[in-house]
Amino acid sequence: MFKETKKSMQWGEETLTLETGKVARQADGSVIATLGETSVMANVTFAKQAKEGQDFFPLTVHYQEKYYAAGKVPGGFFKREARPSEKETLTARLIDRPIRPLFVPGFKNEVLVMCTVLSHDLVNDPDVVAMIAASAALTISGAPFMGPIAGCRVGFEDGEYVLNPMAEDMQLLRNNPDQRLDLVVAGTKDAVMMVESEAYELTEEEMLGAVLFAHEQIQPVIDLIIDLAEDAAKEPFDFQPPDYSALYERVKGLGETQMRDAYSILDKQERTQAVAAAKDAIKAQLSEDDLADANLGSALKKLESTILRGSVVKSGKRIDGRALDEVRPIVSETGLLPRTHGSALFTRGETQALVVTTLGTGDDEQFIDALTGNFRSNFLLHYNFPPYSVGEAGRVGPPGRREIGHGKLAWRALQAVLPSPTDFPYTLRLVSEITESNGSSSMASVCGGSLSMMDAGVPLKAPVAGVAMGLVLEEDGSYAILTDILGDEDHLGDMDFKVAGTEKGITSLQMDIKVAGITPEIMTKALAQAKQGRLHILGEMNKALSEAGEFSVHAPRIETMQIPTDKIREVIGSGGKVIREIVEVSGAKVDINDEGIIKIASPNGDAIKTAYDMIYSIVAEPEEGKIYKGKVVKIVDFGAFVNFFGKRDGLVHVSQIENRRLNHPSDVLKEGQEVWVKLLGFDDRGKVRLAMKMVDQNTGEELAPEKAEQTAE
Repeated sequence: MFKETKKSMQWGEETLTLETGKVARQADGSVIATLGETSVMANVTFAKQAKEGQDFFPLTVHYQEKYYAAGKVPGGFFKREARPSEKETLTARLIDRPIRPLFVPGFKNEVLVMCTVLSHDLVNDPDVVAMIAASAALTISGAPFMGPIAGCRVGFEDGEYVLNPMAEDMQLLRNNPDQRLDLVVAGTKDAVMMVESEAYELTEEEMLGAVLFAHEQIQPVIDLIIDLAEDAAKEPFDFQPPDYSALYERVKGLGETQMRDAYSILDKQERTQAVAAAKDAIKAQLSEDDLADANLGSALKKLESTILRGSVVKSGKRIDGRALDEVRPIVSETGLLPRTHGSALFTRGETQALVVTTLGTGDDEQFIDALTGNFRSNFLLHYNFPPYSVGEAGRVGPPGRREIGHGKLAWRALQAVLPSPTDFPYTLRLVSEITESNGSSSMASVCGGSLSMMDAGVPLKAPVAGVAMGLVLEEDGSYAILTDILGDEDHLGDMDFKVAGTEKGITSLQMDIKVAGITPEIMTKALAQAKQGRLHILGEMNKALSEAGEFSVHAPRIETMQIPTDKIREVIGSGGKVIREIVEVSGAKVDINDEGIIKIASPNGDAIKTAYDMIYSIVAEPEEGKIYKGKVVKIVDFGAFVNFFGKRDGLVHVSQIENRRLNHPSDVLKEGQEVWVKLLGFDDRGKVRLAMKMVDQNTGEELAPEKAEQTAE
């Protein structure tokens, strides 16, 4: 009934298995990849003909984590998987980016790739397994895919690269000081296609070494996919790339001069209008058959690409007249918004980000329900890209894949310099509003985010800047590396990579390569040029804010205290009665965890002190020989009971009230009276012994023995 094919190999410390032929047999390609006990099923289907008039490649990648894979039941009211989580969205992008450039140019049939996590051993992250499964499914599907690719994760510990480190080690990297890198690399036999990372100030040499190490480690996986395809691949789909060379020559002859003039205009808006006018002029001179040709869009794009790329490589001249390694003018401003905790406006050329920082308490942490378990995050970064930022009137909806991906890239770049939660017990939320865009808005978010947090008084380890780099590589091997690329340079170039970091090193690297042939030499030069750009931007940022700003009066103050774990129950009280009383009386927020760490938050310093004193009185023990201020709560024949330490009472014997004989304690004391007492100690039964006579009742200071006698006389 089944025609199964199964291939296995030892990869690092685990066994990698690829199998097909048993499940999802109606899909064009279906592969289950298993690493250790983590299994992901990838299913590929593609339309056998393109939709009429379609001028783009409709590739869709979905990645789904099923909770049953880790033996969990989903949270929430409906108890089933719903909209994609941030991790699922980011992983779908991670798979899409390296496979999209490898489809045969001109292929515009709809393609659907669905990856489903079936089993998760909580050791091997399923994102890399999904990438391998998707590549294998595409390779055997018969689709015109010029793969296969493979991917792996690389860690960096004690100066050594680690292949596919444990998922637990990579989660919340900044809480794990032994790990300095979380890097995912995807590539073909001959080239690296995609890099995604978060790092702890790695040098350019260390980062490049990690990329090359990863490319070497994926080679046997690519061989395994090829081995599977030799036994299980379907017949290649009969697709011939359309030949539109004649149409291109006509388009070029009619409009090259006008298009070249359009691309010589420096202002983006004027240039966009001139390019559109050039296209209209070309179309006005074409025949009806040419206008109806589905390849007209490709011919026009090729003309644009040829003009832009040729000029850059041959003359070193860019669209806006800059040198290849020149960064656009930068203006950095902080403290724009009066009621926010921190704000910054970062403008680089025609790209601008307004970034706002909000400081919250432990109640504001994000609760994340993941396959690996539930955890909290105290650093959030949200990125918004409204249509007006590019001068368009478009639809506004919930954050899409692009917004989530760009926000996560900025998050990765900044998280490495955050203070530890114990030193700075705040929840941090950054919101980046992209108000203009022509170039990398994610890197503008990094720069603006760093400035905004410093404006809010966050003690960052170092400021962070980011720069987007590009590459134009010609067929003869000549190339040009571009610093701070424009939108058009990104769209028509061969490589887009974004580097963020401090003066000391890289904190995040994202790279997407559209062509093979990117050598280590080119990558080394590109990283070095990116470092120059990053240092220049950091210098411009320092002009705006060289040190952390003052705390906003509207931001909550948080004080942290540690109590013994056996006192947690006393602070909370039966049914939460005690902690509710502390909150109501003080007006402060009080958060306590299982380790006995208490965070007290309020914009009002007096409220924090009140809550702190109330908690301290519950958990602390009175010290023998120390003087306390108390209140008389009961008078008896032999003395007075004084409440002196929280809810703790002690007895002042009648002989310890004054240095003279009293007929009755009520001669000098009454209930409710405030007195100063000294803790003498505890009797055999643990009862507290207090004294008043050696303490000045006006000042609370202890009297010298001789002075105490004089007072008595």
